[in-house]
Amino acid sequence: MRAVVYRETGSAADVLEVVDRPVPTPGPGEARVRVVRAGVNPTDWKFRANGMNGAWDEVVPGQDGAGVVEEVGPGVTEVSVGDRVWTILAQYQRPGGTAAEHTVQPVSLLVRLPDDASFDLGASLGVPAVTAHRALTSGTVTRLAPGALEGRTVLVAGGAGAVGNAAIQLARWAGATVVATVSSEAKAALARAAGAQHTVDYTDGTAATVAGVRAVAPKGVDLVVEVSLAGNVAVDVEVLRVHGTLAYYADNGGAEAVVPVRPTFAKNLRLQGVLLYTLDRALLSAAAEDVTAAVEAGALRVGEDAGLPLHHYPLEGAADAHAAVEGGAVGKVLLDVGEA
Repeated sequence: MRAVVYRETGSAADVLEVVDRPVPTPGPGEARVRVVRAGVNPTDWKFRANGMNGAWDEVVPGQDGAGVVEEVGPGVTEVSVGDRVWTILAQYQRPGGTAAEHTVQPVSLLVRLPDDASFDLGASLGVPAVTAHRALTSGTVTRLAPGALEGRTVLVAGGAGAVGNAAIQLARWAGATVVATVSSEAKAALARAAGAQHTVDYTDGTAATVAGVRAVAPKGVDLVVEVSLAGNVAVDVEVLRVHGTLAYYADNGGAEAVVPVRPTFAKNLRLQGVLLYTLDRALLSAAAEDVTAAVEAGALRVGEDAGLPLHHYPLEGAADAHAAVEGGAVGKVLLDVGEA
């Protein structure tokens, strides 16, 4: 089979290559998936560039993918040959991710992909949608479903990003009013396409951003989904209502944040970090169920009309795909691995 691999850390152009490898055999509790699409996320290039690889001689990158089960290991009953599936954390603590024609995964990390959902959508779920789900359920709501966030207002920072896009769509499906902060009119259009009812240009400055959010939610927002805690914490604390939640999932804009202590405890705010790798497996499973339900309902979509443009690369173009994500490509980067 063809597979993208790297054996040392470094730039995508220097260390990624396509090689031929034997088709892997699933063991107990595992299944082999013929990959059709593989998603590329910021975490993939960070693993590749920063040495977060484990003790393996060779790594196939890729946490997210979608394809068809073609063989199951001993004792597996959760999935069957022919099932369409999407993956969660396929390369975490494992050397074999989704940037290959075949991948063997624990069945606990495989989720059935609804029949009407495209493989493009399936490969775009994983890290973005599950992260968004966890952020949206970090407060008083523990599961997402229609009506779960009714009457609540959610602020999504960076509404044109993949996680931001998923957060907007999931929040709207659950009944929330959504405000998204963006840096341009083009990104505002993407956030609105995803479902955000309101957008605020944060490049106008802190005061204007706060005023824009407050115009929508005079008493404050219930929840913030944050991509840049270091850059936005002051705004977030200002616009959150009493007992609000600030859920942050990345360190864009800086590795340290100065939190205003008195305003934070005066409002009884909750600060919730979000990282899938250490997330309790029960929470991962709950997210997978809710995300799949949203897909079945047609509430999670990809493509320009859903605010998430798709950028396709062949498997041999994996280095270019990594470079595109590392360079801040707007939308979702996918590897076309196999035939649908």
